[in-house]
Amino acid sequence: MKITALLSGLCAVSMMLWSCGSPSHDHKTHHEGQGTEDVHDHEGEDPHGHEAVHGTETAHSDEIIISPEKAEAAGILTEKVVPAPFSGVIRTGGRILPAQGDEKTVVATSDGIISFSGEYFEGTGVEKGQPVFSILSGNIQDGDRIGKARIAYEAAESEYERAAGLVDSKIISRKEFIQIKENYENARMAYEALKPNADGTGVLVEAPFSGFIRSIFVKEGDFVTLGTPLASVTQNRKLILKADLSQRYYGRIHEITSANFSTQYGGKTMNIGELGGKLISVGKGSADSSYYIPVTFEFENRGNIVPGSFAEVWLLTSGKKDAISVPVSAITEEQGIHFVYLKLDGSCYRKQEVTIGGSDGTRTEILSGLKAGDEVVTEGAYNVRLASASNIIPAHTHNH
Repeated sequence: MKITALLSGLCAVSMMLWSCGSPSHDHKTHHEGQGTEDVHDHEGEDPHGHEAVHGTETAHSDEIIISPEKAEAAGILTEKVVPAPFSGVIRTGGRILPAQGDEKTVVATSDGIISFSGEYFEGTGVEKGQPVFSILSGNIQDGDRIGKARIAYEAAESEYERAAGLVDSKIISRKEFIQIKENYENARMAYEALKPNADGTGVLVEAPFSGFIRSIFVKEGDFVTLGTPLASVTQNRKLILKADLSQRYYGRIHEITSANFSTQYGGKTMNIGELGGKLISVGKGSADSSYYIPVTFEFENRGNIVPGSFAEVWLLTSGKKDAISVPVSAITEEQGIHFVYLKLDGSCYRKQEVTIGGSDGTRTEILSGLKAGDEVVTEGAYNVRLASASNIIPAHTHNH
């Protein structure tokens, strides 16, 4: 009986020890298995499951759907990216000036009081020889210059006609006649040079050539002396672009070949070469009071360019042979980051981040983010951007 009880107690203790060790072993085995299973699942599912989700977001969630009809109505245009030469650029400022010989200053040919010969304002067109001013000298202290010149001319003319009838009769010598004739010619030229007006009360000042009045320096009733500037008349056919080059670019002067420029009122960037222009001079130094070196171009005024206006200038130098560039209008900016919009198919667009390089005012070089063959939105990029902000149409797949 005692033996049976003892055996029963030993069996109970053995079962307890076994049961205490068994859960520990099972727990450890369970965790080891779970850990192995977790690692296996993570390694197997993450590269596929996560990448698949991420790939869907990358390929679809940033797509912008715009139907061809809406794109046309919004003025959205695109172009294929093609590597092409791109000039180096030095960005600076400058001024538009009249070309030499294309503008003249009208000056007073006599002392007197200014009287306008018609209604003339800045911008008024004139023809060559058209009277612009009269200078009246009848009431000034020195007397009427026109009257004096006329009297001298008439007296010399009368003396010449009298001598012409006497020289053949040898009443006066040939030498004396030549002197009288010289006096007459001088008096005639002096009187005619004054260009008297119709009633002989003043001196006419005429336009030197056909063009328009750029500036008027006097007003009705002003007193002027001989040589006083009265107005400037310009033909506005050729103009000068005078760009200011910083001294730090002096070493690149020999690289400058052309220039682009734009004015505040023009609304577009123009190229010197396309305007029939060329580089005519580069300064060899700067003025005493200036840090800049003048770079001068001459071009034809084929547009509505106003002489005297200031311009933003892009000096073009030798550059890369095969560069990727897009029109300036293709680039948008958000918080200092630049983007373009790619057209993926007939109705799908995507925003693409790019790194930009230099700009010549018309196109901007793209250093990274685009490749040859990409189709980029060049006009209407802002409208695509607006569409991306409000696009709620489900993205469609491109896994055709």
